[in-house]
Amino acid sequence: MVMARLSPWRGDMITVRNLSKSFGSIRAVDGLTLEIPAGQTLVLQGPSGSGKTTLLRLVAGLELPDEGEVALAGSPVSRPGWATPPHSRGIGMVFQRSGLWPHMTVAQNILFGVTGITREQAGLQLRTLLVQAALEGLAERFPAQLSGGEARRVALARALAAAPQRLLLDEPLTSQDPELKSRLLETIRGRARESGATLVYVTHDAAEARQVGGRIVRMNRGRLEAD
Repeated sequence: MVMARLSPWRGDMITVRNLSKSFGSIRAVDGLTLEIPAGQTLVLQGPSGSGKTTLLRLVAGLELPDEGEVALAGSPVSRPGWATPPHSRGIGMVFQRSGLWPHMTVAQNILFGVTGITREQAGLQLRTLLVQAALEGLAERFPAQLSGGEARRVALARALAAAPQRLLLDEPLTSQDPELKSRLLETIRGRARESGATLVYVTHDAAEARQVGGRIVRMNRGRLEAD
């Protein structure tokens, strides 16, 4: 359901208004309006090419909108021709490519961006995430030494490690077996709940969408089809 009427910008949510983005003749996001309250989970479901990834990239600041605005914490952060940088948005991201730093070990990648805690706390955080993400024994490996599934789990652990205000996860459990997928989903839900993070989770899998929990919205051709 596309919301026709909205309250003024509010500091407790992610808000997009009349958001559009085209790539050549393809309108990836088409006049989309959406509010996601702080601490809530939104699952974006839909087929490949429906605009889910583009919407996440617009919220993250990795793409500029052609029309409309994005606001975080009550302040506009994107509009046509202008955007605040991704690193200033309080966002943890996992996209379809793992995006690991190739010159860093697994441990260094996971702790990249973690600040404001002691060395001992960072060590505990690392050990906990290595177990939760089934990465035990891989801390000193480099990305080139990992399988695709392992690399995606490192990317997920890195996004969770800094306890961001907002988690944007784009098909984060691709290439994981069903048992591990359930374990990782529980970790994602638990960490988001503990930190109070707003979670936006993209999947094309209806069963996975239900497992994530929260509000499920279907996208098709750049628009919201159901709410």
